Amino acid sequence: MTIVTAKWSLQEYHQMIESGLLDNRQVELICGEIIEMSPEGAPHSSFCSEIGEYLRRILGDRAKIREAHPITLPDSSEPEPDIAIVRNRATLYRDRHPYPEDIFWVIEVADSTLAKDLGIKKDLYASVGIAEYWVINLQESVLIVFNNLTSAGYQSTSSLTSGLISPGAFPDISIDIHRLLT
Repeated sequence: MTIVTAKWSLQEYHQMIESGLLDNRQVELICGEIIEMSPEGAPHSSFCSEIGEYLRRILGDRAKIREAHPITLPDSSEPEPDIAIVRNRATLYRDRHPYPEDIFWVIEVADSTLAKDLGIKKDLYASVGIAEYWVINLQESVLIVFNNLTSAGYQSTSSLTSGLISPGAFPDISIDIHRLLT
């Protein structure tokens, strides 16, 4: 007996959303599979809001900060990263979600989702060309930075607990790591 696993396309996923089939369900499309998202606890929610506000102050109108909104990736994926820092073209996103070429970097705030964020999500973001990916590990109060992207994935990983960091897309700004972790 052969078992066939069906994968969903972006078009089919969008049709399910438009039909209401996924109403009241927290899901995202990852590599053609509809994955339930973990419920958001108070610490996670608070960190995401604080980080989003902090980045808005630092970046001003140089980038748009999108919190828990979909990004559309070419391999039948439409994840909802905790924070996506994207090109500031607000009217463009009225008709579609940001594509990889619109994304400066992505941040996931991880507690119960740490394994997924360091595994499938890291690999997914690298495979579509997102140059930089940050994971804020709430369990250990550490910022994990993935960058130096090649066709083989992220070639550099740093675990940081203090100091300043400049994202690759904005080397002239400094982000206080302690501020991200507290």
